[in-house]
Formats: sequence, structure tokens, C-alpha cells
Amino acid sequence: MSSDLLEALTALEQQKGISRDVLVDAIEAALVTAYKRNFNQAQNVRVDLNLEKGTMKVYSRKDVVEEVEDERLQISLEDAQVINPVYELADIVEEEVTPRDFGRIAAQTAKQVVTQRVREAERGLIYEEYIDREEDIVNGIVERMDAKNLFVGLGKVEAVLPSSEQIQTETYEPHDRIKVYITKVERTARGPQVFVSRTHPGLLRRLFELEVPEIYDGTVEIKSIAREAGDRSKISVHTTNEEVDPVGSCVGSRGARVQSISNELNGEKVDIVEWSEDPVVFVANALSPSKVIDVQVDEEERSTTVIVPDYQLSLAIGKRGQNARLAAKLTGWKIDIKSETDARELGIYPRTEEVLNEQASEEEDYLEAYEYEDETPVEQAEAIDLYADVDEED
Repeated sequence: MSSDLLEALTALEQQKGISRDVLVDAIEAALVTAYKRNFNQAQNVRVDLNLEKGTMKVYSRKDVVEEVEDERLQISLEDAQVINPVYELADIVEEEVTPRDFGRIAAQTAKQVVTQRVREAERGLIYEEYIDREEDIVNGIVERMDAKNLFVGLGKVEAVLPSSEQIQTETYEPHDRIKVYITKVERTARGPQVFVSRTHPGLLRRLFELEVPEIYDGTVEIKSIAREAGDRSKISVHTTNEEVDPVGSCVGSRGARVQSISNELNGEKVDIVEWSEDPVVFVANALSPSKVIDVQVDEEERSTTVIVPDYQLSLAIGKRGQNARLAAKLTGWKIDIKSETDARELGIYPRTEEVLNEQASEEEDYLEAYEYEDETPVEQAEAIDLYADVDEED
């Protein structure tokens, strides 16, 4: 052994990020294995590797006992004290047993073991790196595919994109660059296994964080996401900064920000609505782009009945019920949509003539007093509440 080994270990430490101590432990373990295998020795041995001096020695280790049962592992107290009078029972006696040609045999046998230990250490570092990146977005390159899975290169590791996590409207070709969301990182016998997704709602959240500075810095918050990957998604946003338009921030100038995200998701449409703690307002917003006349809330059942103009019914429900389904997921409320005609026939809209007349009179007074006009009763109700609060303060 020479200074070449020391230089090699230093280079591995710098290039692979593996501690020299880890590598030395691997070499010593390999030398113990080589000694036992090549010299038919089953005794307990220790290898001392001195990098500074460039020396390598093998020591047998025997327990000091009163009566020897196995000479390979034990030594009597009398024999131990011949070596050194200070030995006592239960001590361990070490004697050098380094064979003459051990260096050559050890180098051949240890090579595989050392390589394996280095590989394991590298895998450990890769695992630590990617376990910290769970629920994060990364760039990858499509490397290969089989009948079920797509394999995406992330640099140091190859991630698995299962068919269930692929956007069904997308086609993938080798060398395609895609953004993926890390859902899970596992330790396996063959090294760390990273699982990624293109359909997870978290991917949409991270894309908005990358594209919209107001979300990244916390000025605008994404409150909820409902997604049917590859087709359509809805997100609700909120801000406490009155000078910031949360929806406009996400849409961007001429829709540039949301269009960039849609392009990344193969044309997936993204509806951005404003969140509200009032379920009447939130549910009405969530059913965008349809107009809503009235929202009736059942707190106990956590359900709502939404009244829309007759001509808006199909738009509110959406193709195959998609708009209503996404709105329900986004808000967490059950949504039953009725056309205005059906609601009147069922007697649920207007709720009662007396209440209707009373509300109409009050609303008319407010709207006239503040010269406020709007398209829907939901939006008018917001204005009435706002001005009522102002009157109370005055």
C-alpha cells in the first residue's frame, strides 16, 4: 500500500461526498473478509489500516478465560500473562497474524467489497437528498418506458412515473424534458426509489409558486385545488392585502402566467377563483364561469342548493358534470344545481313571498342610495352587506 490509496480516498471524498472514515471502515471490513476466506481462518480478527504510514496489519483477537474451549477464539490466563503479565480474565489479547502475501490477495478480494460499500454510501447520500424533496417539483428527462411505467432521469437517480400518475392525454418520448412532482422516496435493496407524478394537485400548486411571485412570497395564498389532470382544474386563492388582486395576480398580464402553466400541463384548463369564508360567495365563485342567482346553505348537511338562470344550467353543471364536480371538491360543500324555472316549481325560489318582498324593498333602497348596480343577487347581496357595515360604523 502506498500514498496512492490515500490520494484515491481523498479524491472519492471530494468527488462523491463520501466521508474518508466510511471508506476506511469499508476497506478494513473487506480485508477481514479476505483474510478469513483466503486463509481458512474463522477466528476473530481485526485489521489496522494506517493511511499515514501506508501499513496494513492483521491481528487475531482472543478472550482471556480460565479454561479454553476454542483455541481460535480463546486463550488461557496463564498463556496470556506469558505475552504480557498485566492481562486478566475477560481481557482481549491481540497478536499480529498478517500473512506474507496478504497484500496481493486482499487487494483482489477487497475490491468488490469496497466498491459495494462505496455504492451503498452513495445511495445513502442520494436518499437523504431526495427524501428532503418529497412534495417538491423537479425537472426530469424521459429515459425509457415499459408497459406500465415511465422512467424519468433526475440526474443522480431514475424516478418511476406510474401509468396512474401520467396525464392520459400526453404522449412521452425518450429525451423529452418534463416537470414532475415527487410523491414518495423509499429505501430499497437496490438503492433509493423515487416515485413521481404528473397528475398530483401538488404539481399545480408548485407550478403556480414558480410562475407567480405573489404566491411564492406569500402575498397570495392558494387555499384549495381541485384537479382532473389533463382536462381541467380549479384553484381558489386569497390575500389579506387589499391592494393586491389575487385572481389577477395568478392570471397575469393578458393571461400569460396561467397560460404558461396550462402549456406545461399539455393544455389543461385552469379556472382561478377567489376564496371566501362565506360559503354563499365561495360556492358561487367556484361555479365560474356560470352566473349564480342564489345559494342556499344547509350547515348541518354541509350542502348547498344553487339556483342558476335556465340558460346557464348546462354551463354550471359542465360537460359530464365536470364543473359542478370540481366546484364541490374545491369548496368541500355538496352542490345541487337547479335552474331558476325548476327552483320556482319546487317552491325553493323565491323562498317566501313575504321575505322576498321585504328583502327586495331593503335592497332597492340600498342600491338606489349608493347607486350600485350589479348582475346577480349574490353580488348585490355582497354590496348590501358592505354598505350596511358602513352605516353601522357611521
